[in-house]
Amino acid sequence: MFKMLIVVNILFVLLGCNQAHVEMNHSDSLIVIDAGHGGHDSGAIGAGKYEKNLVLQIAHKVAKNFKNMGYKVYLTRDDDRFIKLSGRTKIADRQDAKVFISIHANAIADKNRFAQVEGIETYFLQKTRDARSQRIAEKENAAVLKDTDGLSKHVIIDSVLNGPKIIESNKLAIDVQNNIMKSVKKLYSDVRNGGAKPAPFYVLVGASRPSILVEVGYITNPKERARLFTSEYQEQIAKGIVAGVTRYINNRKQEIGF
Repeated sequence: MFKMLIVVNILFVLLGCNQAHVEMNHSDSLIVIDAGHGGHDSGAIGAGKYEKNLVLQIAHKVAKNFKNMGYKVYLTRDDDRFIKLSGRTKIADRQDAKVFISIHANAIADKNRFAQVEGIETYFLQKTRDARSQRIAEKENAAVLKDTDGLSKHVIIDSVLNGPKIIESNKLAIDVQNNIMKSVKKLYSDVRNGGAKPAPFYVLVGASRPSILVEVGYITNPKERARLFTSEYQEQIAKGIVAGVTRYINNRKQEIGF
C-alpha cells in the first residue's frame, strides 16, 4: 500500500498535477484587492462609462471567488470612495496579506485609435524601457504625483525597485496574466494578450509583499468596453485572477512554506 502511494505521487508530479495543487488549504492566506480610483477620481472614461465603477464591480467578483476557494479577503474600498495611492499597499501590510492586487482599466487619448487598441495586461513594479508601458504608468500616476517634482518621483520609485519582492511580483504577474487569458478565451477567443510587464506604478510603491496591477482592458475600445460591463466577462476575469494567484501561492507553499 505504501509503495502504491509513492507511485501515485510520482505520477502526479510527472503529469504536472501535484496533489497539493488540488487539496491545498487557503484559509491561512489573506488577499488584499484594490479597486482603482474612486470618489472624485473617476479614472479613465469611455462613452460615459467610468473606470472607478467598472473595477469595483470586478473587485467584488474577485473577492467572492477568492472566498469560495477558502481565502480570506480584504477590499481597500467597498464603495465609491477615494483612497490615497500611498495608503493602499499600507492596508496590505496592516492586514498581513499574502499578495496585493490592484485592478484598473486602460484607456488611450487618440480617438482615431479607439477601435484599434485593446487587450489585457498585468504589471509589476519595475522601471521599463518600453515607452508604451511607461505612458500607461504615467497616466495612472498622474493624479497622485501631479504636485511632485521630477527628482522626487524618481526617488520614490527607486526606493523600492531593488526590494526582495520584485522577483516574486514578476512571477505572480505571469501566473495571473496567463490564467486570465485562459479564462476569458473560453468565451472570447479574440481577446488580445498584452502580457505581464514591468512599469513604475506608484500604487505598487512601498509594497512589502508580492504586488501586481491588472489592466482588465481598454474602456476606450468600443468592443472591449461592451464586454467589460457585462457580468459574464467580469466573472471570467475574476476567475482568471483567482486561478493565477492560487497557482502562485501553491507553488510558493511547496517551495518555502509561503
